[in-house]
Amino acid sequence: MYAETTNNYARIEKAIQFIEQNFQSQPDLQTIANHVGLSEYHFQRLFSRWAGTSPKRFVQFLTINYAKQLLTESKSLLETTYETGLSSPGRLHDLFVTHEAITPGEFKRKGAGMMIVYGFHPTPFGECLLAATERGICNLLFVAGSRQRTLQSVIEQWPGAKVVEDGEKTRPFIAQLFSPTAETQFHLYLKGTNFQIQVWRALLKIPAGTAVSYGQLARIMKNPGAVRAVGTAVGCNPVAYLIPCHRVIRQTGGFGQYRWGTTRKKAILGWEAARRYAAPLSPNLAAPGISI
Repeated sequence: MYAETTNNYARIEKAIQFIEQNFQSQPDLQTIANHVGLSEYHFQRLFSRWAGTSPKRFVQFLTINYAKQLLTESKSLLETTYETGLSSPGRLHDLFVTHEAITPGEFKRKGAGMMIVYGFHPTPFGECLLAATERGICNLLFVAGSRQRTLQSVIEQWPGAKVVEDGEKTRPFIAQLFSPTAETQFHLYLKGTNFQIQVWRALLKIPAGTAVSYGQLARIMKNPGAVRAVGTAVGCNPVAYLIPCHRVIRQTGGFGQYRWGTTRKKAILGWEAARRYAAPLSPNLAAPGISI
């Protein structure tokens, strides 16, 4: 199922890139379908099945006007979330996330004596590498380039650890993470500075289908002068999607850079937005627990 979804994502990504490059000419469905090598009928079906909405509607989610709307909405939404102590009210999968930072001693040892298992797995947004210790997920990285290059990022982060490939052990995480009915508790085991950990915790408060600016995030953290530092910490996030760094955009409405590619960032934001409007969570599911 997910292998097929990953292959489909390659076409979706190609379509999004084409739309971006030719936006001013407003390409029609046939033109986009031809570019990705499909008939209009099959492209429409593929895109709608993947995104949960039509290509035209999806493009609307990727415009600057829509991005600015999200920023405006988030001013009150994010502040309310923080002030009440609630977790993300629009969390896509009703997930529970427990966040644990390594101790200073463990940081100094750089993972010495620790076993990390990893596997490469297909997802709705392309192939990823998921790595985990007995204490939780330590890395979730989309493959941008080669598998070896992606794996090297894990090895460089944990140079003292024994890193072993075992896709059978990591596959259940992926199946639960991208299941639309998941109600699973995920434990994250992360290595970072105190400031980075604070930023990553803050990211967990941003509801799915919404976005905030770097400045908004800094102000919510009571550190409005640290916008640049916040941006750097966001870019160092070692756990894609679960810690939603893709939900931080520029104040101007521009989507900004993304560690795993700008097109993938737009795809995830559009995918979440489509689900936000197509099937909003019921009141009873509006505030899933995310404990830090």
